[in-house]
Amino acid sequence: MTADPAEPFTATPSTPPPTPRTQVKRLPELGVYDRETIAAICDEALICHVGYATAAGPRVIPTIHVRIDDTLYFHGSSASRTLRSLHDGVDVAVCITLLDGIRFARSMFEHSMNYRSVVAYGRARPVTDPAELEVVARSITDHVAAGRSADARMPSEVELKQTLFLALALDEASAKVSTGYSEEPPEDEALPVWAGVLPLRVVPGEPVAHPNLDPALPTPGYLADYRRPRS
Repeated sequence: MTADPAEPFTATPSTPPPTPRTQVKRLPELGVYDRETIAAICDEALICHVGYATAAGPRVIPTIHVRIDDTLYFHGSSASRTLRSLHDGVDVAVCITLLDGIRFARSMFEHSMNYRSVVAYGRARPVTDPAELEVVARSITDHVAAGRSADARMPSEVELKQTLFLALALDEASAKVSTGYSEEPPEDEALPVWAGVLPLRVVPGEPVAHPNLDPALPTPGYLADYRRPRS
């Protein structure tokens, strides 16, 4: 295990082939299965959505995640009924999406999005080992802002008991990447309607200090020059 979640997978011939669940069926040409691409999307995104089935019906929760090697970690309150259910070993589906642009076409039907996404399946396990918990706590903090774990204090024992960390092996995962312009029928090309791509990206604003912060404390460099993905 490494504490640096930014280190990407290395694509190798041993990259597992897609399974029936991860094989991209809708627009299969957009499917990407190498570990390097999957890792890069996990590392850039700030939020994942975790879905699973219960006797009361389906559930989906958004949560912060981090990738360490070939494992995806996510967390939430240990008091959460949703996460307690996952603690019991429910199979999950995790979706991570980065929106890169809006594709405008001359017809409504051909409008679309440029995006990068990952879907992973498996059985989440609770993280209980103290050494692993420390690595995950630091890594999930640095996933949000690289270098933050060196400044912020570690969770106390009481705080750790209030937090449930779960781990999902990325053994069954695939990516889907959509780029370029909308494909339009020839008869639409003469229509006097603008067509193209509106790029989208995460643009941080100026950091705003907490009202009770010591004014002598400078803004950390990792916030003053925040980038996603990290430069």
